[in-house]
Amino acid sequence: MTPYLSPRRLAIGAMAAIGAVLLSGCMIMPGKFVSELMIMKDGRFSYSYQGDIHILSMSKLAQMGSQMEGGEFTPDSCYDEDTYADRECTAEELAQQKADYEERMAGKAERDAKEAEQMQAMFGGVDPSDPSSADELAKRMERQAGFRSVTHKGDGLFEVDYRIEGTLSYDFVFPTFERFPMTSYFVMAGKRDDGTVRIDAPGFAPAAANPMQGMMGGMNRAGGNDAKMPPMPVIDGSFAIVTNGDLLANNTDEGAVIDGNGLKRLEWKIDQSTTAAPTALIQLDR
Repeated sequence: MTPYLSPRRLAIGAMAAIGAVLLSGCMIMPGKFVSELMIMKDGRFSYSYQGDIHILSMSKLAQMGSQMEGGEFTPDSCYDEDTYADRECTAEELAQQKADYEERMAGKAERDAKEAEQMQAMFGGVDPSDPSSADELAKRMERQAGFRSVTHKGDGLFEVDYRIEGTLSYDFVFPTFERFPMTSYFVMAGKRDDGTVRIDAPGFAPAAANPMQGMMGGMNRAGGNDAKMPPMPVIDGSFAIVTNGDLLANNTDEGAVIDGNGLKRLEWKIDQSTTAAPTALIQLDR
């Protein structure tokens, strides 16, 4: 005879799992945007991104998890191990559930304080859900090369104008934020020893294909009215690669077109129906 884990209890466990994942890296997503990467055969490149960058509020995630786990003791259902049919819990099972609940609550304040400290440290002391703190993050971003303007629109949403150019003698990644332990990115151009460059844009994959979004949707359903996950951004934009190098591979639907300057142009429309992240392989001069 075993207690049944209710959707709410499963949601609390899932919240802890999501929090552990997010604490290991920064969850960022694009919203509405226009982006272009130009790479010339001699290695010169330029990259631009105009649009939204969403940074998931870690403190809100912690707060929602705390709310879901708090409140008065509510017993979970029990079920028959042979038939899996719901049944009334025994007095012993109810007593054990209550004891487990009281044990969790006894360490809750200390746990919440520790998680809040970890989440704030992850963002270099900045909380994107705090307007004054997020404005400080916007100032940090503007100090970085490439960010021409950064405007905090509220609740972890930043509107940015980013443009940078240089020589691709190294790997290029966008975005990166000062004092952020980034493990995810929108675009990466990886330089290889044979003179080829591989471009991957996993951040421009559809939000519908993002496993974290699926987990959060499930959290909303399981959590019921106890807590709501922050709404996931709707991806709506375009990404283009422009080059005079040799295109060895790409996953556009129609291939390259020649623009008014005689350059090859690959373009992807990014929205909720997109099924794969943009990718290309370009041969430069050796």
